[in-house]
Amino acid sequence: MIDPQRIRTAAAALDLDVSEAQAQQLSDFAALLLRWNAVYNLTAIRDEDPVLSHHLLDCLAVVPQIDRISEGRAIRILDVGSGGGLPAVPLAIALPHVRVVSLDAVQKKCAFVQQAKGQLRLENLDVVHARAEAWRSPERFDVVVSRAFATLADFIRVSRHLLASHGIWAAMKGTLPEAELRELPHDVRVVGTVKLRVPLLDEQRHLILLAPAAAD
Repeated sequence: MIDPQRIRTAAAALDLDVSEAQAQQLSDFAALLLRWNAVYNLTAIRDEDPVLSHHLLDCLAVVPQIDRISEGRAIRILDVGSGGGLPAVPLAIALPHVRVVSLDAVQKKCAFVQQAKGQLRLENLDVVHARAEAWRSPERFDVVVSRAFATLADFIRVSRHLLASHGIWAAMKGTLPEAELRELPHDVRVVGTVKLRVPLLDEQRHLILLAPAAAD
């Protein structure tokens, strides 16, 4: 099990005040991910240290940006192609005032996230088994996030109908995807490109923030 204090210390480097209870939830999630991964192959990472750096901290690195967007409001976040609940579960843990929906087309991955929701008692997390382009939500989302899901153009294409008119797309990427940015639809604007510094991870990470061109 990843020591919760290691999580708190690393999160502090991201200017995140993670409580002891939240750190324990993140540690328990990592343990559950590793246990399920032995059978269901949810992720290629199979050891605690890279789970901490490449999964937990990688996802927590976007929390300050999401928090700025929410401004403390109970916004709705959709994680498209959530896989093993990344970043949906860390976001739900770190931002308990936010409603998070984990959306994936693979049943076994949804079953895992549902298990995590119950075991970690994440009342602000919902799990949906569906393809993004086919799913219709009764309410649109303030933030639609993805992590290594698709090109920016494809991400927008499959999720446009799920984004609120005032909403933000937040795409988690490695290196800055300059070619993808040049191929954005004409009615989508770049709000910001944020270079993220992830503790314990010596790799490039960027968060690309996009919005409908007509948004204020």
